[in-house]
Amino acid sequence: MKILPSIEIVDLALYFDSVLVIADVHIGYEEALNRQGVLVPRLQLEEIVKRMEGILDGLKGKKLNSIVINGDLKEEFGTISEQEWRNTLKFIDLLARHCDEVVLIKGNHDTMLKPIARKRNVKVLDYLVVEKHNNEKRSMLKKSSKTMILHGDKLPSKELMKDVSTIIIGHEHPAVSLKEGARIERFKCFLKGRYKGKTLIVQPSFNTLIEGTDMLMDKVHSPLLKQNLDNFEVYAVEDKVYSFGKLKGLRKN
Repeated sequence: MKILPSIEIVDLALYFDSVLVIADVHIGYEEALNRQGVLVPRLQLEEIVKRMEGILDGLKGKKLNSIVINGDLKEEFGTISEQEWRNTLKFIDLLARHCDEVVLIKGNHDTMLKPIARKRNVKVLDYLVVEKHNNEKRSMLKKSSKTMILHGDKLPSKELMKDVSTIIIGHEHPAVSLKEGARIERFKCFLKGRYKGKTLIVQPSFNTLIEGTDMLMDKVHSPLLKQNLDNFEVYAVEDKVYSFGKLKGLRKN
């Protein structure tokens, strides 16, 4: 499903202009839970790899220059656990086999990301701006063709946003809970709305253990979402992508 004419939702990822973007993988999340006394099987890498392989299979025949992880590749803030070392490198190696470059956008959990990045010689950036090429000369590009990818835990400066038409963030882990009788189900979702005159897209977490922030009830975390979200459109991800309409419509239900 297309969330914008030029941007396609592919499961929990976004694809546009030969770039694939995922967010909030949080490798090492089970290990962190285990240390807190919450016993969950350490199967997340298998689940993450399986999901990514499904996405990559679905993109066969399409050009893929870059895969961008939009923040929080790993879970631990101040250290790199044994599981994180092992599994992040395995995951980066998988991605690198399918594209020309892997780009890591620094998230709030990524204070110790650079040692991992150096092991595989991948870029670590605070943000990435992607321009549409469309076989045009760079000097002919319109200002509105730029898309900025940043984690979303901090506000971008006005200067950064100057020539940008679309902003893609993670960080929030958006989801919606829907009730049918006594049953309540929570669905990971993409959000699409506006921020400072720009189109704003919010990505769900790529980690299947993380249910996410219920956008109908919970407090938001990203400063870009500290606004009235009623007119934000919801795209839920389950067996396929479903357009759920606007948040205000789901609140009425």
